[in-house]
Amino acid sequence: MNLLSKKIGIDLGTSTVLIYVKGEGIVVNEPSLVAVNRDGTRILAIGRKAQEMVGRTPDAIQVVRPMREGVIADFVVTEGMLHHFIGKVQGRQRIFKPEIMICVPSGVTSVERRAVTEAAISAGARQAWLIDEPLAAAIGAGLPIAEPRGNAICDIGGGTTEIAVISLSGMVVAHSIRVGGNRIDDAIAAYLKRKHNLLIGERSAEELKITAGSAVTMKEPLFAEVRGRDIVSGLPRSLEVSSNEVVEAIQEPLRLIVGAVRAVLEETPPELAADIFDRGIVLSGGGAQLRGLDRYLAMHTGIPTAVANDPQTSVVRGTGLALENFEVLKRNQSYLR
Repeated sequence: MNLLSKKIGIDLGTSTVLIYVKGEGIVVNEPSLVAVNRDGTRILAIGRKAQEMVGRTPDAIQVVRPMREGVIADFVVTEGMLHHFIGKVQGRQRIFKPEIMICVPSGVTSVERRAVTEAAISAGARQAWLIDEPLAAAIGAGLPIAEPRGNAICDIGGGTTEIAVISLSGMVVAHSIRVGGNRIDDAIAAYLKRKHNLLIGERSAEELKITAGSAVTMKEPLFAEVRGRDIVSGLPRSLEVSSNEVVEAIQEPLRLIVGAVRAVLEETPPELAADIFDRGIVLSGGGAQLRGLDRYLAMHTGIPTAVANDPQTSVVRGTGLALENFEVLKRNQSYLR
């Protein structure tokens, strides 16, 4: 059964679900959104199909995020979402239940960890293991975490930012804050409401962040058109927004991220701090794709900062690599719980 069971790694994120299958690579990359009826008793759509409904549903339907800030907010809906994606990965071969590894934020409680494990088992897993998100991100980013040297990783997801210093395959210092890409989207929407009297939805805010978002002021700013509802007239209106306005809008969440990075660096032992000063900080996660974020962090911490290759998939790739080296990692319980 062990040989015939699929080995599946899952990045169960606030914004996106990514699934890695041993021997196949990343097979699922979909929004972690679920459309349910108003009383939450029936699931109507999951993933991309649910995303298409955001902001366009009648009163009888609502689109929800079952994961909030990296933890389960709605157990039943999360279980249904996991069941759907696991079934999609399994295909017709459902006789042998899969072994699953799921990454979780380093700051979650034992109760929250248990909820994730139970959701995976209820969704059809034969066995479920958990791995801390910073470790998975560091493995996926290709950092030599097994060496006796300091490796600093900053993983910026949709709901959380995870910062850790890793040496000898364990986290020496780690810090998790519930600030991520979603908070940046909220800051953009609040700025447009405050400064331009324009109401926009979370999807429009995210599209503006992707199209024209930047963490630092640009000499040649980018521009993007955003559409919403005028607060004064109540009518639809479009507005051209520059990347430099986005910089102004997102300063608060960026300051919180910098504060968390500085807090980890201040707690890091001197020898490891010297390694990090030489080797720098690696950024991963979807939030790491924000233009100029590496320069912003380097400017405010004094530490060289670089973005990992394909940062959005670093965590799930690390989870997949952990699965492929499962027997080795089981010996080190700092990885798996």
